[in-house]
Amino acid sequence: MTIKTKEKIIGSATPSLKLKMEVVEFDALHKPLGRLATDIAKVLRGKHRADYSPHMDFPIHVKLKNWDGIVFTGSKFKDIVFKKGTGYIGHIKERKLEDAWKMKPLWVIQKAVSGMLPKNKLRDRRLKRISLIP
Repeated sequence: MTIKTKEKIIGSATPSLKLKMEVVEFDALHKPLGRLATDIAKVLRGKHRADYSPHMDFPIHVKLKNWDGIVFTGSKFKDIVFKKGTGYIGHIKERKLEDAWKMKPLWVIQKAVSGMLPKNKLRDRRLKRISLIP
């Protein structure tokens, strides 16, 4: 994990509170998805900062390098199924992890991180700040 701070100061109502945008790069090579997701969730919440506060949304962006080297342990890659209901009878859409990883790897990573963030208004905003470096 490498942390780079950019000098883009984000203003606020109080002049004493100036937030600097941080870009954190993770190397995902040979790491299990769950372990990586917990590290990303901690950084997105801002728990690595000295001025951490649970109600604050810090401007922290996460970039993943070598994301195609993420390891799925056991037979999870073939067994995990994501289900989505449309609301109509018999219209449950199913997608296996293997197919989802081939089509949308960012969605799979965001889904794993989403389960490790608190369920509040800040979660969607934080998930949008995850990106993949090719």
